[in-house]
Amino acid sequence: MGNITHLTKLAVGNTATIYLHNNQIVKVFHDYFTVSDAKYEASKQMEAYSNGLPVPKIIEVTSLDGKPAIMMEYISGKTLGELMLADTGNAAHFIESAVDIQLKIHSIKADSLELMTSKLRRQILSAEKLNDYQKTNLIEKMNDMTFDNRLCHGDFHVFNLIQKDDRVVIIDWVDSSSGDIRADVYRTYLLYSQHYPEIAELYVKLYCEKSGVSKEEIFAWAPIVAGARLAEIVPTEDANRLLEIVGHSTN
Repeated sequence: MGNITHLTKLAVGNTATIYLHNNQIVKVFHDYFTVSDAKYEASKQMEAYSNGLPVPKIIEVTSLDGKPAIMMEYISGKTLGELMLADTGNAAHFIESAVDIQLKIHSIKADSLELMTSKLRRQILSAEKLNDYQKTNLIEKMNDMTFDNRLCHGDFHVFNLIQKDDRVVIIDWVDSSSGDIRADVYRTYLLYSQHYPEIAELYVKLYCEKSGVSKEEIFAWAPIVAGARLAEIVPTEDANRLLEIVGHSTN
């Protein structure tokens, strides 16, 4: 493959830089990640692939210029998010397609993945904007939740769904876990709601109609998921709105 300078850079994210090489995606992690980290992330995507979900096939976990890297199948096409923004009159069609895909994900048991509750607990405890009382309160609320562990994408939205010919491929499995589908749904709602509030409401309405899960059940996870998101480094996220969501439960 050569070195990084021979690759075509596509994007830079919080954890890695994405390149294209010989019709394959090469995800090169930043310096502070290890090959073990890359293997663990690849295993999540392989888990989804092995369950028959349309995801890019992992080709190899390797290193490039001393940095861990994942090579995977390149999926060409536009995201459902791009298509929706170009055709806002048909937003309901794209959101309904996304909900149908998420329901398929949620139908799968995934006992081999990290427990969602372990991840959320770790994030809540590391969120600097939460005080000790809020952290304790959120973790106690989470411990009181009862549910069946199912496959949860962890970052599900229309910009992580690529339309390729007559199928839609699900990308970006780094945050996937085994947990409560209702928390996964609220996470998606939270992601939509900051910039696309009408889409967020349409999304949760359709999910509830198709799944039989109530909005109240989903929103019981609101303070927990919002509190955990405060631990993420997302420049475009409004921390004050997350604290407000947490505050409704912990004040």
